[in-house]
Amino acid sequence: MLISRPLFLLLVLHSAVLITSQRSSTNNSTSPWLTLNGKAPLVIAKGGFSGLFPDSSYAAYSLANMTSLSNVILWCDVQLTKDAVGICFPDLKLDNSSDIANVFKNSTVYLVNGQLMKGYFPVDYTLNDLANVYLTQGIYSRTDKFDGNLFSILRVEELASLRPPGLWLNIQHDAFYTQHNLSMRSFVLSVSRRVIVNYISSPEVAFLSSIAARFRRSTTKLVFRFLGADDIEPSTNQTYGSLLQNLTFVKAFASGILVPKTSIWPVTSSLYLQPPTSVVSNAHKEGLEVFASDFTNDVPLSYNYSYDPIKEYLNFIDNGVFSVDGVLSDFPITPSEAIDCFAHANMNSSGKANPLIISHNGASGDYPGSTDLAYMEARDAGADVIDCSVQMTQDGIPICSGSINLIDTTNVAQSKFNTRTTNIPQIQSTPGIFTFNLTWEEIKKLKPVISNPFLDYGLFRNPVHKNDGQFFSLDDFMAFAKGNSLPVLISIEHAAYLVENLGFNVIDAVVVALNKSGYNNENQKVMIQSTNSSVLMKFMEKTNYKLVYSVDEFISDIDDSAIKDIKRFAHSVAITKSNVFPVNQAFITGMTKVVSKLQAFNLTAYVYLFRNEFVSQAWDVFSDPTVEINTFVTLGKIDGIISDFPGTAAAYRKNRCLGMGKNIPIYMTPVQPGSLMQVITPDFLPPAEAPNPVLEDSNVAEPPFPSAKTNTSSGTAAASPTSPKPSGQPRRTTCVFLSSLGMLLASLLFF
Repeated sequence: MLISRPLFLLLVLHSAVLITSQRSSTNNSTSPWLTLNGKAPLVIAKGGFSGLFPDSSYAAYSLANMTSLSNVILWCDVQLTKDAVGICFPDLKLDNSSDIANVFKNSTVYLVNGQLMKGYFPVDYTLNDLANVYLTQGIYSRTDKFDGNLFSILRVEELASLRPPGLWLNIQHDAFYTQHNLSMRSFVLSVSRRVIVNYISSPEVAFLSSIAARFRRSTTKLVFRFLGADDIEPSTNQTYGSLLQNLTFVKAFASGILVPKTSIWPVTSSLYLQPPTSVVSNAHKEGLEVFASDFTNDVPLSYNYSYDPIKEYLNFIDNGVFSVDGVLSDFPITPSEAIDCFAHANMNSSGKANPLIISHNGASGDYPGSTDLAYMEARDAGADVIDCSVQMTQDGIPICSGSINLIDTTNVAQSKFNTRTTNIPQIQSTPGIFTFNLTWEEIKKLKPVISNPFLDYGLFRNPVHKNDGQFFSLDDFMAFAKGNSLPVLISIEHAAYLVENLGFNVIDAVVVALNKSGYNNENQKVMIQSTNSSVLMKFMEKTNYKLVYSVDEFISDIDDSAIKDIKRFAHSVAITKSNVFPVNQAFITGMTKVVSKLQAFNLTAYVYLFRNEFVSQAWDVFSDPTVEINTFVTLGKIDGIISDFPGTAAAYRKNRCLGMGKNIPIYMTPVQPGSLMQVITPDFLPPAEAPNPVLEDSNVAEPPFPSAKTNTSSGTAAASPTSPKPSGQPRRTTCVFLSSLGMLLASLLFF
């Protein structure tokens, strides 16, 4: 007998909740928490896992249950239908998070808190009317690939039937429903007799006061929700800012408060943290629990957090002064990690387990790359290896710069040197001002420019320090590394062009600098990286350094013959993230065997480029850089990562959960490649892509490294080559938690 699709989904999700309820709770019983009750903070999943799936959908609630702390609280924004049925829906209007406009033609206009609002309101429809209305992703910057999965609107009782660890009902618009002869008070009192409700919140004093007596002897806790400081609370006609100064009054009808996170840690208009307020300590003195809202992974955080959401959570729960009692999040997996794995962890421990952490132009996510500040931050953040991409100046000085084109890394285009533009097709297709167009003294007069790789998304990096720092010559870099006992990775590109056309032998320049620094006797502390096998072969002739072959192509596999060829001149291989986990429209489609094949030949596998900005990650890792790192390390088995934000990787290695063995919590297990692809609505599936090519021996082989041209200018190359010769060197263009999700939700496609 065929089971209807909604009923089938309900049965499957119900089974999943029974399975996930067996997880262990937080392991912080021996750690001091500065919460009101001394216990670990709670994770409240806003509409379930609404950061990925449509808010308040079966899928969102199910994923929250599977990937969060065992005592996770599921949040339901309660709305009332025309026939007084309570439903879970994130907004008073049904427009933005459902497809109701495709079902009904006419919207209405109502007065809401003194403002006229036009839209589709639940008071105009019975539950039966909404039977064919389906939930959609209401935040347009998030993927819409799950909108067509027929996620129906849930009744409160249906959510409760999933037997969540905790249930939180938020009553946002009691006054509005009263105007339409619907009683939210009656609904809440009625439903609380049928199901266990752990928390009830509202921004309306009158509503909470009207039910306070009925819940005084109940385990249900009432929470007063604060809105914007200048917003008016309708029943007292006071601003929420003034009410926040009178918590004794709030204590009369509530046992806790829910405040925007910026009420606790204010930020400036330029997104930098200000000192914390006294809200938490004041509330705790009154015996009120404090819950913080507005946590998401996919909006710009304060620049103080370096786009790492775990750092933000830790600032609220483990700052040594206070801790909130719970956090309301669209991405409940991240606060679960923060609470159970990172809070109270010993961040002074060595944390030297895999992966090896290699900086990318220093900590270039926080400061202009290849500057003293970027290298100091990489050192302080816990990078194992700091890197220098070597470029040559006009007067033959090797320097560190993330790009040979100064326009990418400095303000040269706005300087008096902006007339030195040259066109060199062998290096790039567009004109540039290259390092060899200026002397070292001229370059030092320029200002560094921080890298902003995601400007198209409005994401900036640390703008206060966007032009700070001093440039490093290779000698400066080596002195810094030596003084801090740091291993180094020296990256060399365009070497053939430089030697053939300008007479600069970068290889010799690097060898001289390393000899001068004393690192020639510490070969274990030096790695040389290049995309050109001929460069590495030349180093092999001259030194005993560890050599890293960088593959800058997208590949799906690698031939044994190619690996054997690489073994002739390299000890390690650097590959892109997509060469481990291929993606299609930001969804992971599977996992290659490239890493395991390299390791089978005793080649170490490093992966680049890790960045914290959520747009750099696949949807599968939930806009959480720690989930991404964990998946590459524990499932991908990579040996090292190359990152703009080495501090995030260093913190990952020190989290307590990595030492739990078979008891590792589900939120610290890797994602299952391809699981989300199984859940996408068939009509929304991205078109199939041809697999990336296989790296073959012919892709690796190169002509011998060219000899230097005769230089008649006493070692100084021409500043602006006009007819550069071709180089003749060809350039290569554990437990897995989402497996359950894939089986759980892929069934939607067949019913």
